[in-house]
Amino acid sequence: MTTITKVPNVVFKTRVRDESVAGENPYRWEDKTAQDLFAGKKVIVFSLPGAFTPTCSSNHLPRYEELFEEFKAQGIDQIICVSVNDAFVMFKWGKEQGVKNIFLLPDGNGEFTRKMGMLVDKSNIGFGMRSWRYSMVVDDGNIEKMFVEQGFEDNCATDPFEVSDADTVMAYLKGEEAAGVSSPRKAFVG
Repeated sequence: MTTITKVPNVVFKTRVRDESVAGENPYRWEDKTAQDLFAGKKVIVFSLPGAFTPTCSSNHLPRYEELFEEFKAQGIDQIICVSVNDAFVMFKWGKEQGVKNIFLLPDGNGEFTRKMGMLVDKSNIGFGMRSWRYSMVVDDGNIEKMFVEQGFEDNCATDPFEVSDADTVMAYLKGEEAAGVSSPRKAFVG
């Protein structure tokens, strides 16, 4: 795992709602660059192994959503959730989770995740290549602080979730000691 200081310059393939598109599916493809997402903003990024998975759905995403206004009060402009999933999966997961404030960013090809040095093989559980769980505070494209889960390795037998959580990042922003991961916010049914 290499240490980088700036977010990688990649293009994300996203889908956005567009009422000018006729039919029951009023969405169009829209490329978003790292520049679009990070330039001139203070952003929290958290990355997780996959949409519709237990920890990601019961705690990781819901807690960031729950604390969104508190993060804004700490000077955060946007919170982005990255996963090596396609735009359709991320959209459906966001709808099912009731997400209103977190930008779900599909990294379908894993390019951002690979360039971050966080792409791992999770074939042992049938996932293929996915993101290691981490979070970071990014200021104008510069990585201010990273929170990377311990045990980074291919086919890890566990799914550590101790430092990339919303409460740990909030404690960092407030200059406080992290109290630990909150209890799950939602029950996972899968």
